[in-house]
Amino acid sequence: MGGVGGGRGGLGVVVPVSPFPVAGAGSCGPAVSTRGLRAVRAAETATMGGKNKQRTKGNLRPSNSGRAAELLAKEQGTVPGFIGFGTFHSDLGYVPAIQGAEEIDSLVDSDFRMVLRKLSKKDVTTKLKAMQEFGTMCTERDTEIVKGVLPYWPRIFCKISLDHDRRVREATQQAFEKLILKVKKHLAPYLKSLMGYWLMAQCDTYTPAASAAKDAFEAAFPPSKQPEAIAFCKDEITSVLQDHLIKETPDTLSDPQTVPEEERDAKFYRVVTCSLLALKKLLCLLPENELDSLEEKFKSLLSQNKFWKYGKHSIPQIRSAYFELVSALCQRIPQLMKDEASKVSPSVLLSIDDSDPVVCPALWEAVLYTLTTVEDCWLHVNAKKSVFPKLSAVVREGGRGLATVIYPYLLPFISKLPQSITDPKLDFFKNFLTSLVAGLSTERTKTSFSECSAVISAFFECLRFIMQQNLGEEEIEEMLVNDQLIPFIDAVLKDPKLQDGQLFNHLAETLSSWEARADLEKDDKTARNLEKVLLNFWEKLSEICVEKINEPEADVKSVLGVSNLLQVLQKPKSSLKLNKKKVGKVRFADEMPENNKENEKCVSSEGENSEGPELMAEPSVSPSCSNCISPLRKKPLEDLVCKLAEMSINYVNEQKSEQHLRFLSTLLNSFSSSQVFKVLLGDEKQSTVRGKPLEIAKLVQKNPAVQFLYQKITGWLNEDQRKDAGFLVDILYSALCCCDSNVERKAILDDLIEVELKWNSVLQIIEKACSSSDNHALVTPWLKGDILGEKLVTLAEHLCNKDLESTVSSEPYFSERWTLLSLVLSQHVKNDYLIGEVYVERIIVKLHETLSKAKKLSEAENNDSSVSFICDVAYNYFSSAKGCLLMPSSEDLLLTLFQLCAESKEKTHLPDFIISKLKNTWLSGVNLLVHRTGDTFKQSTFLRLSALWLKNQVQFSTLDVTSLQVLLSAVDDLLNVLLESKDANLLGAYIGSVMPDNSEWEKMRQSLPVQWLHRPLLEGRLSLNYEGFKTDFKEQDTKKLPSHLCTSALLSKMILVALKKETALENNELEKIIAELLYSLQWYEELDNPPVFLAGFCEMLQKMNITYDNLCGLGNTSGLLQLLFDRSRKNGTLWSLIIAKLILSRSVSSDEVKQHYKRKEGFFPLTEGNMHTIQSLCPFLSKEDKKEFIAECIPALLAWTKENVCHINGGFGHLAIFNSCLQTKSIDDGELLHGLLKILITWKKDHEDIFLFSCNLSEVSPEILAVNIEIIRFLSLFLKYCSSPLAESEWDFIMCSMLAWLETTNENQALYSVPLVQLFAYVSCDLACELSAFFDSTTLGTTGSLPVNLISEWKEFFSPGIHSLLLPLLVTATGENRDTSETSFQNAMLKPMCETLTYIPKDQLLSQKLPARLIAGQKTNLPEYLQTLLNTLAPLLLYRARPVQIAVYHMLYKLMPEFPQYDQDNLKSYGDEEEEPALSPPAALMSLLSTQEDLLENVLGCIPVGQIVTIKPLSEDFCYVLGYLLTWKLILTFFKAASSQLRALYSMYLRKTKSLNKLLYHLFRLMPENPAFAETAVELSNKDPRTFFTEELQLGIRDTSALPYHIPHLACSVYHMTLKDLPAMVRLWWNSSEKRVFNIVDRFTSKYVSSVLSFQEISSVQTSTQLFNGMTVKARATTREVMATYSIEDIVIELIIQLPSNYPLGSITVESGKRVGVAVQQWRNWMLQLSTYLTHQNGSIMEGLALWKNNVDKRFEGVEDCMICFSVIHGFNYSLPKKACRTCKKKFHSACLYKWFTSSNKSTCPLCRETFF
Repeated sequence: MGGVGGGRGGLGVVVPVSPFPVAGAGSCGPAVSTRGLRAVRAAETATMGGKNKQRTKGNLRPSNSGRAAELLAKEQGTVPGFIGFGTFHSDLGYVPAIQGAEEIDSLVDSDFRMVLRKLSKKDVTTKLKAMQEFGTMCTERDTEIVKGVLPYWPRIFCKISLDHDRRVREATQQAFEKLILKVKKHLAPYLKSLMGYWLMAQCDTYTPAASAAKDAFEAAFPPSKQPEAIAFCKDEITSVLQDHLIKETPDTLSDPQTVPEEERDAKFYRVVTCSLLALKKLLCLLPENELDSLEEKFKSLLSQNKFWKYGKHSIPQIRSAYFELVSALCQRIPQLMKDEASKVSPSVLLSIDDSDPVVCPALWEAVLYTLTTVEDCWLHVNAKKSVFPKLSAVVREGGRGLATVIYPYLLPFISKLPQSITDPKLDFFKNFLTSLVAGLSTERTKTSFSECSAVISAFFECLRFIMQQNLGEEEIEEMLVNDQLIPFIDAVLKDPKLQDGQLFNHLAETLSSWEARADLEKDDKTARNLEKVLLNFWEKLSEICVEKINEPEADVKSVLGVSNLLQVLQKPKSSLKLNKKKVGKVRFADEMPENNKENEKCVSSEGENSEGPELMAEPSVSPSCSNCISPLRKKPLEDLVCKLAEMSINYVNEQKSEQHLRFLSTLLNSFSSSQVFKVLLGDEKQSTVRGKPLEIAKLVQKNPAVQFLYQKITGWLNEDQRKDAGFLVDILYSALCCCDSNVERKAILDDLIEVELKWNSVLQIIEKACSSSDNHALVTPWLKGDILGEKLVTLAEHLCNKDLESTVSSEPYFSERWTLLSLVLSQHVKNDYLIGEVYVERIIVKLHETLSKAKKLSEAENNDSSVSFICDVAYNYFSSAKGCLLMPSSEDLLLTLFQLCAESKEKTHLPDFIISKLKNTWLSGVNLLVHRTGDTFKQSTFLRLSALWLKNQVQFSTLDVTSLQVLLSAVDDLLNVLLESKDANLLGAYIGSVMPDNSEWEKMRQSLPVQWLHRPLLEGRLSLNYEGFKTDFKEQDTKKLPSHLCTSALLSKMILVALKKETALENNELEKIIAELLYSLQWYEELDNPPVFLAGFCEMLQKMNITYDNLCGLGNTSGLLQLLFDRSRKNGTLWSLIIAKLILSRSVSSDEVKQHYKRKEGFFPLTEGNMHTIQSLCPFLSKEDKKEFIAECIPALLAWTKENVCHINGGFGHLAIFNSCLQTKSIDDGELLHGLLKILITWKKDHEDIFLFSCNLSEVSPEILAVNIEIIRFLSLFLKYCSSPLAESEWDFIMCSMLAWLETTNENQALYSVPLVQLFAYVSCDLACELSAFFDSTTLGTTGSLPVNLISEWKEFFSPGIHSLLLPLLVTATGENRDTSETSFQNAMLKPMCETLTYIPKDQLLSQKLPARLIAGQKTNLPEYLQTLLNTLAPLLLYRARPVQIAVYHMLYKLMPEFPQYDQDNLKSYGDEEEEPALSPPAALMSLLSTQEDLLENVLGCIPVGQIVTIKPLSEDFCYVLGYLLTWKLILTFFKAASSQLRALYSMYLRKTKSLNKLLYHLFRLMPENPAFAETAVELSNKDPRTFFTEELQLGIRDTSALPYHIPHLACSVYHMTLKDLPAMVRLWWNSSEKRVFNIVDRFTSKYVSSVLSFQEISSVQTSTQLFNGMTVKARATTREVMATYSIEDIVIELIIQLPSNYPLGSITVESGKRVGVAVQQWRNWMLQLSTYLTHQNGSIMEGLALWKNNVDKRFEGVEDCMICFSVIHGFNYSLPKKACRTCKKKFHSACLYKWFTSSNKSTCPLCRETFF
């Protein structure tokens, strides 16, 4: 019985080694006990030792279980090939034992061995990876190595193919396939042990695993060999599967101790399911002849009750597999099933109500197989009590959501029922069908179309089957029609949800089948029965239809149902088999041949030919005659339609029922015939055609449909209140169908629109024609006709010229008409317009006229105007005109649309929404243009005219930036559409037509304002010898861009778009356009004060990416530089500057440029172009090149004559070039320079009249002015760059000339507006400035090389001469109120003039005789000349030009130290009588300061302290701030020069006016967060960082490179001075400020200023030359300490003064050193006094110490302390105690007494308390 080892427990003799059973050990065979399982461990190559021991690498020594296996083998004495589990002898076992671990080592490749060991691990990931690795190895290794694995594979496969993890199962099958592909037929010996599990794997519930197993199976056996392979292993397969089904339990399949219950159950259920399905697969695959041999096995399986219980199992998958197996058994082994009928029948039939979706399909298949195979199945179940009630329940509930599965089985089910079961038939079928219908009413069925269809389909199938079976039995017939079919239809008519289920189609098919049968069997009894059934049906159907319609308030859904039903029944053939419904047609016998919208399909498209005879062929569209409607249906259907029509028209006539009218519309749609119209007309005979043409009257007489049209339809259509009259138009088309020809229809429609119909009806008629080709064919002649065309043109005219007032009231009325226009223009049929083309053209012309007028309206009017509607109409017209060519009028319309979009809103007055509509419209039109074939540009008037218009816009109409932007974006849109054209030349041609020719360009260049010349002339980059330019922009053109800018921007934009798609451009257009764009940009760049709108223009170019780099990057611009050089050589001016700019910006390399100036002699003789070209190239030329040019110039200068000195090709031109070369410091040849100077001296000798010395310039020619300018320029450069000494005569020439020229400058102030005069003034002052700078910088060392008396001559004669001319000139020049901008050309000479004035010596300044300027009531101690100087110069600090402010500052700075002495002289007058005496600094400065404070409050007042403000250089605010800070610098300089006592008075004044507080707040808005000094050189790390506090501020006039740092540096400088000179006041302000400001000031001062100030303070002590009698002072820099030792007689006092880290904000501490001979109290007093002096005096430590020493000295001299402050000298105003009490004779300071009286509110002596007099 048992296998090897005897019985189930055969292995139990072995002592169990491990307490845990192996997971899934039993999965390879039948059930096995746990004891057996433990022993099975011995049969596996175990890879685990003790649980906690270190694992041995490679596991060379087998673990305990492995050794147990060896032991076992030895005990048995034989090594078993298989270890069996089974109880049957036939079991071969499935797990090959392994003969000791040592042997597996020798048999299997080491890598495979590792993988196989991993496969027996528990961890899922380990197994998965190992299996994937195994598969890979099978593919990659040699066949022989892989074959070594085969003996061990079956055991592993059988176990792991049932693994719980689905990924592992899938990977196993994939690996198996790879193994099969490698070993092929060598697998054969192992097949039997594998096949059972392999079949199960193919039935795996996880589909990917199953399909992998099938792939492996197909890889092993081709389809033809599969049955053979299965047959070979059939016994083994059945054994395995039966064991799984009968013997296994969840606990035998998995180890209960390690696997959770849930997992065990899941595995068990899966194995059972797979086993059932595998048995089915086995049955299906086995050949017939092999089945008998298995019968016994199956008999034993079916004898087991456990098998039959699977039918009732709780798991649906198991039940489903079970029923599938039952079906397979019925098919393959029917006899066996018949024998088991008593088990099969209840098992299957009593499960009929199983409603699980998994089980249902298999169950119903099994039911049908059971009914077919087991004939006596009903003997074993009670049909009436058990089966039918269950079936009825399922069907009543609509299949419980499985209707689509269950219901198709119902017909075969009832057809298999024996008669004995169904008796009594009537009741059975009635109940069955009633249940079926009841299933429809469940919510679930209603909502699902497929479920609903399934129920309806089953109902009709069963109904037809029952009728067929029981034809002739009247009761059943009546029951089927009256009790089932009609109520069913009735229910469906009420519920529109059910009408989707194709019920009407099923009904039509059922009727057709009955009619066909009745027709076939003509005289048969069957036919008579069927006819009777049909008659009954129609009678009943008619009743329910009439009942639905015959109600005043008919139910909408029911009416719709009836009309749908009738439409379907009218179709001759059911369309259930087809997806799309065919539309049939009913023709009554006696009707006239007529057209119908459906039969147009078979009529030729020209409607005129559709006459009667052709139409008679209509029913034979289909070859078979089955399409004809049966006479059995025709008559009753016709009667029903007429009855319903008559009923509906009565309701319409009597009660105006819209519902019935709609029904009538759908009815006529399907049944339009004269007969129906006759019924509709009823008895009404009165004619409505009086006054109609004869033709119409005849038609009305002849045709009831036309009569109905005139009598009824037109009336209905004209009723206003209808929202949707579409169904009425349908009736109209139904009536038109009954006309005989298109001629008749056209006549009727023409007549109707003349009088009867309103526009909205016409719109609907045309819309209907567009929506259906049949309708269109009916009315084509009318649509194309004249009457409609003319009406529409009139309509367009009316709409476009409509009164603006009427729009609001009737908006919908108008929009309907616009819709109609849009429709007739945009609807195309077969690439043809809907209406006559001539009328389309006329309508478009009308629209165009209206659009053209839009500009004249205001924006509000345009909001309401027809423009918006015209856009919509035009948009639809363009969008739809795909195949039609555009007509000329539509191109004109397109142009106007484009123009409206390309002009700014200011011109067109259109609101935004209309502009965006216009844009879409013209784009759609251009799109259409572009996509047509042929030479578009020549054909299209739009493209030609738009190009012309664009050209005119930029050249002749004045555009501002916004207008240009709008134009460019419109052009961008246009060109992007043109890019899509197939015509490659289109874009090139378009750009070419916009491009101006050379003369037009020249004209535009000349019209550019010429102020651009100012800067190049001033900077010496160009020279000019004629007055060729006006001076300013015209006022009226403040916003209008010059045409050159607009044109170059437009063309550049066009080129940018064109180059996206390598467009071919003709005759170097790209290079020309780039050159012109560069010209525009260079012009803008050279302007000294460009207006704001020009900056806006440049910003716009940047935003639109119109830049030189972008344009050059896109195309080939190799000829551009040549072009620029040609133009520069020809015209000079801006073209020359462009070349310089390109070289400077590195856009072209110097090598490229070199090619163009290789031949130097080519530039001579000089022309203006050549001269300007050389001047522009000079900065970039090498020394050699410059020498060559100079060599060309020298001969010309030597060979001068008076005539040619002024010519470009004479002295002027060659000197200009020489100057340009000299300007770049490249001439180091002293001889050459002296030589040239000598030439000039000879010029002066021979022709002094050329030199403009002290003369009136109004009569002088520009040529002479230009020569003088060049000579002066040369002398300035000569002074700058000539290193060799000059002779006395040379100095005389230069200095005398300079003074004479300055006199000329001074005398011709009135002519400064003339540019060359301004330039002359500029260079004259510049020369004076160069000389002043030269003499200012001379030192004792350098004077040696100068002539003997030169310096004294300069000081005594030339310098005073210069300043006596320039200072009054400054006063007069600034006195005129005009443009004061520093960059303005009008103020060019201010810069050198002001710079020259900064060199004025103090004594000369004091000796200047200026007109007296004194202010009445101004308090002053200054003498009159000084006060005049101050009153004249101080207000100029407010002047809005930086050079003036700086020059005035420099002059006043020299005067400031002079002023305090005059106050000192008058100090006595400021007695102690005042409570707090205060004295104002110079009044002129203070009144200036108060004006500046107001201005600054506007600029900075709103900004919180600590937030840094950046002031834009050279702006108005910049001048205000600069003036304010310079004024403070002057005040602080003045303050510093005053004595301690005066300082006390001044500071009291500043405290009262709060001016200093305002200053400090402003400084903390202006000083940068990090005041680091901007340096170019890299700093050395060991140096202290350089800041604005460590570096001295250089207030230069010429150098503007540091302008952005000007204000921040100046602010820091002022703060530094304030802290140094007014420390006490700053401390006072700081202590009283709010916390946030307090912290900001503290942090900033400590970080950047304190260290600098401390260092300076200590240094000043160390270097001080002040000597104190009896006091020595020393300083220590490292510890920030000052030590003072005071000694007098025997007394020695040592004081240590310590500076704080935030000096001077923090208080200075005074500590004591040694003291000899002083009482403690006195000592403390003195320390306190010193501390007070240092804290409260606005001065240095040395000054504080001097004050203190003075105090102590006075004490020793016998002056008593003031008894209030215990000090001799007052700590703040430095006065002595003078006020004495009459009683106690003690003296007090007046300031102390004042404070005492005010704070105590008493006037008594502080000491004796007597009243103080």
